[in-house]
Amino acid sequence: MDQINRSELTPYRQFSRDQWARLRADTPMTLRPDEVKRLHSLNDPFSMDQVEEIYLPLSRLLSFYVEATLNLHASTKRFLGTTDGKMPFVIGIAGSVAVGKSTTARILKALLARWPASPKVDLITTDGFLLPNAVLEAEGLMNRKGFPESYDVGALLRFLTDIKAGNDAVRAPVYSHFHYDVMPGQTIAVDRPDILILEGLNILQTGNMPPDGKAIPFVSDFLDFSIYIDADTEDAHRWYVERFMRLRETAFKDPGSYFHRYSQLSAEEALATANRLWTEINLANLNENILPTRLRADLILAKDPNHRIETVALRKL
Repeated sequence: MDQINRSELTPYRQFSRDQWARLRADTPMTLRPDEVKRLHSLNDPFSMDQVEEIYLPLSRLLSFYVEATLNLHASTKRFLGTTDGKMPFVIGIAGSVAVGKSTTARILKALLARWPASPKVDLITTDGFLLPNAVLEAEGLMNRKGFPESYDVGALLRFLTDIKAGNDAVRAPVYSHFHYDVMPGQTIAVDRPDILILEGLNILQTGNMPPDGKAIPFVSDFLDFSIYIDADTEDAHRWYVERFMRLRETAFKDPGSYFHRYSQLSAEEALATANRLWTEINLANLNENILPTRLRADLILAKDPNHRIETVALRKL
């Protein structure tokens, strides 16, 4: 049998930054520089060039996917003779801590909402579906926060089921990074969006399959398109530590912050703490749960050491 080149087996088409940028075609820029500045996260440098070269082509691609999916749903309803309500298009964004998932989610939300049809676009993070700290502490999971077992997966699946059913005013819990906990009694309503962006660490994970063949839904089953933000592990480590040290001088100084104690540490102690948290929690989660799902994404955005997206991989149809 002829030897097969492994590169021929990849399910992705690879694009350099310049190659991808040309796919923007005539997609208009609808964001101002001041808006882009407000949308990027702490320690995630972002420029108009990146919006033009990466996110405008992606917005154009997604417009094709959304239109095709709507046509498919309409054809299915005609076949079944049903009058089901609107089914939102769900975009998932996954990747490690500190790689810029939140920035990508916010930039995409702003761009998609400014399509000519003015679709309603909502953004939800899976942080709200973390188990409360009291539950995590009782079950010995505080050092596993962000791992799959730290989420109320049942609540997340019920939320996505209601969203896909076209139900109105579907409630999602609210998470506070300041308090590092789910806020009791606080929810946000997601009211029949045209597009929902779901951002989270482990949304592409499937978990263990049951031996008896029973149907078990996974979060990824509800995604119409998925994006993985990729970076070298050492770069993600450095970005995490840099962000931690900046927060130590800003948000952590507030006495009400869950992490206020870290602002009292010396620079050397804080650096050691950041490295320990990365290694014991975030790196372990990345290696065990997040990175293995990368090749399940429809699109992979790979960053260089300066947070610039240098290559794009699009899954072949």
